Amino acid sequence: MPLRIGFVGTRFAGLDGVSLETAKWVDVLEEMGHDIYWFAGELDTPSEKSFYCPKAFFKHSDIIEVQQVISSSNKRPRKISDKIYRIKEQIKNNLYKFIQQFDIDLIITENALSIPMNIPLGIAITEVIAETGIPTIGHHHDFAWERNRFLTNAFGDYLTQAFPPDLPSVKHVVINSIAQQELAARRGLSSVIIPNVLDFREEYILDEEKQKNFRKDFNFDDDDIIFLQPTRIVARKGIEHAIDLVRKLNNPKIKLVITHSSSDEGLDYYNWIINYAKKEGINIYFISNKLHSPGSYRQTWERIYTLWDVYPFADFITYPSSFEGFGNAFLEAIYFKKPILVNRYSIYIKDIEPKGFKAITMDQYITDKTLENVKKVLEDESYRQKIVNVNFRLGKRYFSYTVLRRVLKFLITSFFGEENGD
Repeated sequence: MPLRIGFVGTRFAGLDGVSLETAKWVDVLEEMGHDIYWFAGELDTPSEKSFYCPKAFFKHSDIIEVQQVISSSNKRPRKISDKIYRIKEQIKNNLYKFIQQFDIDLIITENALSIPMNIPLGIAITEVIAETGIPTIGHHHDFAWERNRFLTNAFGDYLTQAFPPDLPSVKHVVINSIAQQELAARRGLSSVIIPNVLDFREEYILDEEKQKNFRKDFNFDDDDIIFLQPTRIVARKGIEHAIDLVRKLNNPKIKLVITHSSSDEGLDYYNWIINYAKKEGINIYFISNKLHSPGSYRQTWERIYTLWDVYPFADFITYPSSFEGFGNAFLEAIYFKKPILVNRYSIYIKDIEPKGFKAITMDQYITDKTLENVKKVLEDESYRQKIVNVNFRLGKRYFSYTVLRRVLKFLITSFFGEENGD
């Protein structure tokens, strides 16, 4: 029997990792025959299946005010506690309406019970689950203990209550083995691992018009070598290493392209990167304003490019992050059969590298060996094809929709029995 599944989060829109990964879960669940509905404070989902709750968005002015106070001190003013309670009640009432309006059978929370970006939302979800016993899958991408900015806070009691909650009707999903170990050690909660995935069954077909016009639309020459940094502009993405790499390669035809904006974490690092690139004599191409979700509306005269429309034109992927929950850009690079530079972040070392992937690696800085390997992969086509084909086969084996489908079936079956597991 098909289930009516409600995804609940702070936003389902744009190119952030949580929204992109959620879309993959939706693909698989819809293939399994289930109906999908949405609850968030920012949405670009079908309106007839969506419930818009403004204060669920972590950038709502009331939420920002609360977060600023409780994230900068170890003491919480009473008026802020009262405000958290009032907002929580508003969100909670909307959650009840959402469940009733769409007759929801199962909730899947996307990071809303993981990282405390919106405290009232997390508490509201937790209380609704506790009061109704509704079956819930908590999909956790990041936790508070993984971010230095949450080390000083005045919401430890809320963390224990809701991030994530210990409730009998909640099953926890994490995206890597380190998070699984930490969740068990810190909170005594068991979880299953579902890594980030891609649909390796299907080849991405690029529109002929985009194929013909991409370089003209983005102001690249035909012989430019595109180094793609497919990340947001935040400090942990290590974009300065990509700048250093381009400078050391000393090839004026190499163009460093960054696909995302600074997004949610301010402009300080963005401004620093601009100044750093200028000092190093490197031009950066920022293209986030030209990339959109597939269904977004633009003027009819303008071609709509998505992130995936850019990958086919990349010659090399730079991914020098110091920390990642998993690594969507890594999977995208191997899906599109592109060579990639990886800064060996902890999850890569623990969960990805041992499977045999062939990436060019660095450990916090670029060595002469790193440069030699980059030059080899750019100049030696047979070598390049060999490693990207190995990576594609491994990606299909370990990080495909087949893996996701199998674990989701197991989780749904544990709630509803075998009839609903497929």
